[in-house]
Amino acid sequence: LRQYLPKKADLSCYLQSDLDEIALRLNQRPRKTLGFQTPADRLQASVASTP
Repeated sequence: LRQYLPKKADLSCYLQSDLDEIALRLNQRPRKTLGFQTPADRLQASVASTP
């Protein structure tokens, strides 16, 4: 989050749509710790495998 907003930023000053866009970007970024999958991909796979 701090990559997009300054430290100690008051989140109430930002539009929800702006925060949603930041969350989308973060969740679509591949992570080394996830085997270069995105958090969104990993969550989707987890939900799909849950009965």
